[in-house]
Amino acid sequence: MGRTGASRRDVPSRRKESEEAWDDGLIARRVTETTGGEQAAVMETRPTGPQTVMPLSYDGPLRSRLDALRELVGLSRTRLDSVTLAEAGRVLDEAAARRKLSGLHTVVAIAGATGSGKSQLFNALAGVAISETGVRRPTTAAPIACSWSDGAASLIDRLGIPGRLRRRPLQSPEAEAQLQGLVLVDLPDLDSAAVQHREQAERLLDLVDAIIWVVDPEKYADAVLHERYLRPMAGHAEIMIVVLNQVDRLPGEAADQVLDDLRRLLDEDGIALGEHGEPGAAVLALSALTGEGIGDLREVLGQFVAERGAAARRISADLDAAAARLWPVYATRRRTGLSEQARDEFSARLADAVGATAAGEAAERAWLRNANRACGTPWLRLWRWYLDRREPPTGRLQLRAHADEQATARQKVEQAVRTVADRASAGLPAPWAQAVREAAARGSHGLPEALDELTARAGLPPGRPPRPGWWPAAVLVQVSMTMLQVVGGLWLVGQIVGVMSPNLGVPVLLMVSGIVGGPLVEWSCKLAARGPARRYGLEAERRLREAAAGCGRARVLDPVAAELLRYREVREQYGRVLRTGAGVR
Repeated sequence: MGRTGASRRDVPSRRKESEEAWDDGLIARRVTETTGGEQAAVMETRPTGPQTVMPLSYDGPLRSRLDALRELVGLSRTRLDSVTLAEAGRVLDEAAARRKLSGLHTVVAIAGATGSGKSQLFNALAGVAISETGVRRPTTAAPIACSWSDGAASLIDRLGIPGRLRRRPLQSPEAEAQLQGLVLVDLPDLDSAAVQHREQAERLLDLVDAIIWVVDPEKYADAVLHERYLRPMAGHAEIMIVVLNQVDRLPGEAADQVLDDLRRLLDEDGIALGEHGEPGAAVLALSALTGEGIGDLREVLGQFVAERGAAARRISADLDAAAARLWPVYATRRRTGLSEQARDEFSARLADAVGATAAGEAAERAWLRNANRACGTPWLRLWRWYLDRREPPTGRLQLRAHADEQATARQKVEQAVRTVADRASAGLPAPWAQAVREAAARGSHGLPEALDELTARAGLPPGRPPRPGWWPAAVLVQVSMTMLQVVGGLWLVGQIVGVMSPNLGVPVLLMVSGIVGGPLVEWSCKLAARGPARRYGLEAERRLREAAAGCGRARVLDPVAAELLRYREVREQYGRVLRTGAGVR
């Protein structure tokens, strides 16, 4: 009776000591020796008290990559759908959430299939039976967390593990010193028949800092494990430990053979193995039942936890995985953009659509026609005046007066826009190619009408073309030739009527000189007018080409160039997200 009373009086004191030692919101488990050498676990709930937690810190390169990814997502929201950017957003959110939590703790999950012995391994590492084991499947219905030190409550809260499923390991100074900062989580079976169990395990796999994959000799080559879990997480090799459990069931050298085959499968999965000092996944063989190899696993875990770099490596690996998923929408192996040749061809197509060449030729003909009128003989000028009275004036250019010509010009404009859009989007990832084509299509709306208006403004001015300085001299000479014809003719008439004395030589000479000189002067003027007329036509064509090119540049080329510039910006930003930080073509 006295011993019983003493024991009861000791309980409050033991509870007080436990509160002082484990005041982090966990359910503490202490083991005391009882009669017969059996161990009895005493679980006590402790309220969460104020704690000072040292947050996780990322090094400069990782911070730069996260900042680059955040800016990349911001630049891409208007071009990519939310599903495409979902993984990148999740990585950013998880990185920000993990950074606010303890940097002195490493959360390691034990994952495996039914019957692999992961719960047994969990108990062996904790030094006491915490997670339920047995032949009933699935055994682990909910995750259980075990922390080797204080300050891990917020980390476990992030995992969504309730207080009733939080434990403490067997109090051992040696174990506590070796695994100081470890938070071990026993996950539900990955191949559980209960869907909610698998979903919960997969959710936690995205949140922990490192993973111990537990396989057994029977199902270490299971396709579901390799194809659904290991292969997709090949880039996370540095935060993985692959454990071949239950080697006590393998006779002789069979354990080495199975271990070698397991390494081969991991290599086929693309998982780098941490052998010979190289970074990668550690592969161990052990038996949670007999304790064989548990010490090696403790040592690997101890080094893993002591480095305190698993969380940052996990975020970096997640970043690599997110960048790999985004590769198809950012990277291209071809040179992209609009070449000068493509721009010039687009401008030439628009100039052809507005009839710039025909306009220049018409301007040249108009100049020559006016030169002929100014410098031709009076008789030819009278004849041309008569013809002009019967025809509409051609001083102002009418480039596309008919409906069929307008339809043809519109088709030419549309074809030019499609061609330049196809060339600009060639080689771009699908979302950016679509954005370029949409920008070109928006710019093409109203382009034919705008070209019509510019053509009217940039065409020939109303009235006659400008007169060069030598025209008055040519006109004076032509008038002189006409006067010679008139004088010679009057002289001959005077001789015929008897008013003047007969003398045929002089008047005939005057008339012949005027008759021959007039056409000769006109022919000379035509030769002299060819050069100025050609220059006048070329100037008219140049103005129309420049007007068409300027309209096409403002409405189509500039919006397309803006989209290409935006793509180059996000492509360079994507290069900063990659591990190497190198740009992508």
